[in-house]
Amino acid sequence: MEIRPATDVQRIIAAEALFDSPVQAAEADKFLRRQGHHLLIAYDDDGTPVGFVSGVEMVHPDKGTEMFLYELGVSDGHRRKGYGRALVTALAELARDRDCYGMWVLTEGENDAALATYRATGAERPDDDDTNMLAWDFTPTPAP
Repeated sequence: MEIRPATDVQRIIAAEALFDSPVQAAEADKFLRRQGHHLLIAYDDDGTPVGFVSGVEMVHPDKGTEMFLYELGVSDGHRRKGYGRALVTALAELARDRDCYGMWVLTEGENDAALATYRATGAERPDDDDTNMLAWDFTPTPAP
């Protein structure tokens, strides 16, 4: 297994099967050019992309910088083989190298695989956490 940062759009497109939707080249380029945006890709021994993790550094005036683990994905045939754990660990190491004071992630309460992966890398749910995720949808509504 090898984990490498995505450094160009073509490397992201080569890993397209790992994403939820087809990679949009312009958005991939925008992601790569943004300061504090990170995408790490895991490759199997044959050089095939088999997993990725993305993270975004978040800065706040009274807190400093923390890493938000935005998304983790591992191909079906490579799950439960340590790729997810290695990717999360690599992002955590990158966060430490970038002087982040911590890292956080959101996931569904019933996503046992994700919870196990995050816990295996040292993540804990704070005792006083009663977090609720809320979202705004700005997707344009198609005209009738």
